[in-house]
Amino acid sequence: MKINTLKFSLLCLSLFFVSVLMAQDTTETKPYAFRNTSLSMEERVADLINRLTLEEKASQMKHNSPAIERLGIPEYNWWNEALHGVGRSGVATVFPQAIGMGATFDEELIQQVADVISDEARATHNTAVKNGYRRQYSGLTFWTPNINIFRDPRWGRGQETYGEDPFLTGILGTAFVKGLQGDNEKYLKTAAAAKHFAVHSGPEKLRHEFNAEASQKDLWETYLPAFKALVDADVETIMCAYNSTNGEPCCANKYLLQTVLRDQWNFQGHIVSDCWALADFYNGHNVVENAEEAAALAVKSGVNLNCGDTYPSLPKAVEDGLVTEEEIDEQLAILLKTKFKLGLFDPAEDNPYSSLSEKDLNTKEHRELAREVAQKSIVMLKNDGVLPLKNDLSKYFITGPNATSIEILLGNYHGVNPDMVTVLEGVAAAIAPQSQLQYRQGTLLDRPNANPQDWASPNAGNSDATIVVLGISGVLEGEEGESIASETFGDRLDYNIPENQLTYLQKIHDAAGDKPVVAVVTGGSPMNLEKVHELADAVLMVWYPGEEGGNAVADVIFGKVSPSGRLPITFPKSLDDLPPYEDYSMKGRTYKYMEAAPMYPFGYGLSYTDFDYSDIQLSENKVKKGKKLTASVEVTNTGDTAGEEVVQLYIQDVETSVSAPKYQLFGVKRVTLEAGAQQSVEFSITPEMMGLVNEKGERVLEKGTFRVYVGGSTPHERNVELGKKPVKSAEFQLR
Repeated sequence: MKINTLKFSLLCLSLFFVSVLMAQDTTETKPYAFRNTSLSMEERVADLINRLTLEEKASQMKHNSPAIERLGIPEYNWWNEALHGVGRSGVATVFPQAIGMGATFDEELIQQVADVISDEARATHNTAVKNGYRRQYSGLTFWTPNINIFRDPRWGRGQETYGEDPFLTGILGTAFVKGLQGDNEKYLKTAAAAKHFAVHSGPEKLRHEFNAEASQKDLWETYLPAFKALVDADVETIMCAYNSTNGEPCCANKYLLQTVLRDQWNFQGHIVSDCWALADFYNGHNVVENAEEAAALAVKSGVNLNCGDTYPSLPKAVEDGLVTEEEIDEQLAILLKTKFKLGLFDPAEDNPYSSLSEKDLNTKEHRELAREVAQKSIVMLKNDGVLPLKNDLSKYFITGPNATSIEILLGNYHGVNPDMVTVLEGVAAAIAPQSQLQYRQGTLLDRPNANPQDWASPNAGNSDATIVVLGISGVLEGEEGESIASETFGDRLDYNIPENQLTYLQKIHDAAGDKPVVAVVTGGSPMNLEKVHELADAVLMVWYPGEEGGNAVADVIFGKVSPSGRLPITFPKSLDDLPPYEDYSMKGRTYKYMEAAPMYPFGYGLSYTDFDYSDIQLSENKVKKGKKLTASVEVTNTGDTAGEEVVQLYIQDVETSVSAPKYQLFGVKRVTLEAGAQQSVEFSITPEMMGLVNEKGERVLEKGTFRVYVGGSTPHERNVELGKKPVKSAEFQLR
């Protein structure tokens, strides 16, 4: 999208004469034209730009834009985070980390989460401004969600994503954007950002200089679909990534930013650089010599907002003839529209979101939602019949390095809360008064105990049940610089959980004898759980479950709710089963292309009840190109307890002229069924779902046989081995 320069200049000129008549100094009684709500947004933007000096224009295009006092414009910091709750600001509701939200497979629930987050975001902003605070993390422009594809479990920031699947990422990301931005016809509640555009998922250590090479097929089959879905959902912001893609820095990538984003997708919002990514133009990628050249290149590439300190060099870049002021005006105009959409230049009484205040922060209802999301995110990986536990046994033993950890509740880009419920606290609150509960940490997080004395594991022998809280935390995985115990900049190049934890679990197993051992595993990425699966009677993957995490874990362990989370990412048996980390080809990765049998497959998760599926009924067995059909099944709860089933639809193109995924997720529906209840579930199969991406990146329809799978997981034989029933299948012909 480009603004006609001549038309824009004429508009500025006309607005200048209008504004002269409307404004005197900076008095509020006779506001400038850009504050006149009866004018169009284009007129208001043009008036504001017409009043700015070149230096002021440059200052408004950096994330920490200063006040322009002569125009009555306060300072504004564009940098805010809300990955799983308002982050890095005041007290807010802390929801499960994004990968945990991915495990819910529930777009309606995730939209509710984002709606609460945006309520709290507006409340935080309104309260801060009312008290004269306009610091970073108090604004309304949120750089979330992260919709990169979690293509490799070594990536430390994979926890920020919704997993490895483009379809699931697209529907959950869309739901999150809708919740953040609201549904008011005039105003955005907050502005969301889809990041990091595009083809970005490690290595963290090399991200400022790395070139991710992706074929056109992989681009359009895997890396771009979720971004397209969010652009279609009117996401306000796109953040370009640090790395290069196919030889060009992402923040100066003409193919990605202009050809795809602006021309093909008609993206109307603004583009922000990842923080200090423009400095990487000359410090890492070496495509320019200095800050002036970097600033000019970014403007010419369509970057509207600089997170960093490069755009203050724009006046010098204009002086040197590297970029024109008109080109700067064009990009600034796009950026300023976001401020107008947020109502930052309008009277507060005109904006319905101005009424949100401190009373809307961390409410009882918000805590209840956080607990529900955490419950639905927990994935039961194994259960030898020991769960759910009774809550009135004589004695429980809870142990492990993460039983009392606050870190394992949070994940990165987190907020703060005065009432964080650890797993120990959740279990303690859930058991009966007559029951004993003992706790000892037992082992350190990532290294052997210095003291050889073991007073912990023998407790498993005199307890009725032992709960061991293992896994990793944000000190071992995360963003470059965030993971203070990681020697690999937050990436996990060792797939195993720390050896000392497995040694301790072996002691617990040996001491417990025939008494049940429940392993609760924390973390935001796949890890080698083969030994944990062998030694524990039940295994729960709980991710980073948020402020109500301890209560949610206890709810599942003691049967208050049946586990219903599903894995949003494949757990391979070994990193040896994957291509090299720096290889961005999708061959051999994720459930769609991986040939080696996984430890746990995508979509997998057990329940306390059983669900049976009828045969699939297709509306047509032969369908013409361009037509859609429906697939329906009857789902029955055949167990003795109520539960939620995540019904999943996969489609396989059986006969293809080029390589294609084994099968692809194209539908998800959650159903809640009482014991013995039955429900019909129907999916629409559209022509887009039958499309094949060829080597040129083009989506085409080819005649032939298609197989439809519907069930509670992927149609992988590994599900049967792990105790999950196989999915149903049916075929249709595309003519």
